[in-house]
Amino acid sequence: MISRRRLLSASAATVLLAACGSNTGRGNGQALRQWYHAYGEPGVQQAVERYAKSYDKVPVEVQWNPGDYESKLATSLLSGTGPDVFESTLQISAVRSNQIVALDDVISSARDDFTATILAGHTVDGKVYGVPQAVDMQMLFYRKSMFAAAGLQPPSTVDELVEAARKLTSGGVKGLFAGNDGGAAVLGGPALWSAGLDYVTPEHQVGFDDPLAAQAIGKLRDLYSSGALLLGAVKDWAEPDAFTQGLVAMQWTGLWTVPAVQKALGDDFGVLPWPRLNDAGRPSVPVGAFGAMVNAKSSRIDEAKEFVRWLWVERADYQEDFNLSYGFHIPPRASLAAKAAKLQSGQAADAVKFVRDNAKSSNPPDWTSAMRTSYTDAVSRVIRDGAPADAELRTAVSKVRDELKRIYG
Repeated sequence: MISRRRLLSASAATVLLAACGSNTGRGNGQALRQWYHAYGEPGVQQAVERYAKSYDKVPVEVQWNPGDYESKLATSLLSGTGPDVFESTLQISAVRSNQIVALDDVISSARDDFTATILAGHTVDGKVYGVPQAVDMQMLFYRKSMFAAAGLQPPSTVDELVEAARKLTSGGVKGLFAGNDGGAAVLGGPALWSAGLDYVTPEHQVGFDDPLAAQAIGKLRDLYSSGALLLGAVKDWAEPDAFTQGLVAMQWTGLWTVPAVQKALGDDFGVLPWPRLNDAGRPSVPVGAFGAMVNAKSSRIDEAKEFVRWLWVERADYQEDFNLSYGFHIPPRASLAAKAAKLQSGQAADAVKFVRDNAKSSNPPDWTSAMRTSYTDAVSRVIRDGAPADAELRTAVSKVRDELKRIYG
């Protein structure tokens, strides 16, 4: 599931591989062309091909794209050779350059059923440009038995988290694992949200131009310098191995690991959102979702929109199958999440509640790659090098402000 994790943190581009096509056999050039990136879970490719084959209004040809999907998609859209329907995260640049069409009419009958934060991640200037397909989210996993043995309660504030990580570090066990970079790639957002801040404000201003941001990022440095973080693990934060092997008492990772953790630990674990820093902040979980989009250069926009409506609005059975039969994700529609059997109890039910109450978009449309890079680099220098948080964030604020001026004028 590495590709889906790109929704929740920045990642390096991979080597572009040749794409593998899959034709339903009903069109040979007359079919709508639909693109997916290559999901890691077995069975997903066959599932989306089955969905397309069952659509009886027009033929649909599914293309499965291993390798650097983002770059290949961007090139095809710019050249005019792109697919009619494709999945992607929403970037404001795609809207400003008229690469995609608004889908408000497609989603109108179910709009209120979509989780608000997820839908906001596919919305620019009040218009919806992607129909969310599946929700990925991150949260804090903790070992119940280790907390009980140490006489600790699950943390509800960042200070309690830092203190628990220190107290739970003993012998060969560290208190927390948040990635081999000390959490720079994945905790920058939760740190801001914990203080009541954000990447960008609704008024299109820098959301972390505030002294509290330096305080929040400074807590991540405290964790790094405390000796309570596991560093140099064989597998990074997106895999649960450090947690399931007992190397840490807590790990920041994703919902997709719940089945593996349950298999290894039974019920000896709980899950939490990232805790609040202060009374102005809130617990938070980063969320992301690919959305189905329609190419503005398609010669068959109306047919493409009708297919998207059928698959991602009308066919609730396919939506549930896509989310829960091959991996472990939350349907972006509240009605589907509420009735999905696999999400009714335990840690999965907690995760659904976290998304409902504490979801924050990990990559909102106006948080560009240039903004993300400048901010993440600043956070990394604070955490790993001990650079002054206020100075590093001032530099990032300046770069983000320049980008916002470029976008909004």
